[in-house]
Amino acid sequence: MAKKQVFGDEAKSLKSAHRKMAKVIISSKNARGQFSYKETMVDQDSVSDFIQKNKA
Repeated sequence: MAKKQVFGDEAKSLKSAHRKMAKVIISSKNARGQFSYKETMVDQDSVSDFIQKNKA
């Protein structure tokens, strides 16, 4: 059986429900000289804002 296609406003609402995400990895250096990494998933549109807020 084939899938039923959706058109119009219903298709737009389904498409907007899927958020585009990006994985961001922030590194930091502790007092002993070792690096630690923190991974987070953020919206693709707010990646640059997230990086600016978490810069050391």
